[in-house]
Formats: sequence, structure tokens, C-alpha cells
Amino acid sequence: MKPSTKDKTAGKLHEVKGKIKEEVGKATNDPNLEVSGKAEKKAGKVQKWVGRAEKAVGE
Repeated sequence: MKPSTKDKTAGKLHEVKGKIKEEVGKATNDPNLEVSGKAEKKAGKVQKWVGRAEKAVGE
């Protein structure tokens, strides 16, 4: 698998995990879990964009 594809796939996985953490944090009234989920979701978005940039550059 190409590095760009791995980054996009891993990024999407982190986005989904982050969204789940965020929602569980809201449901359980756990602000730490909610913030952790938001951070992981944003990191996943960044990683996905890195994968897109790598593909555009041609790596």
C-alpha cells in the first residue's frame, strides 16, 4: 500500500475514533473524553490531508 493511501486510511480511522470518543464524552458528561475525542478527530483530518498532499505530489 502506498504511503499516501496509508495516511488517508489511518486519518479516516482516527476521525471516526475521535467522533466516537467525543459522543461518549458528551453522553457520559466526561469533558476530558470529549476534548480527547475532538483532538483525535482533528489529528485524523490533518493526517488525511497529508495523504492527499502526498498523492498530489506523486509520492
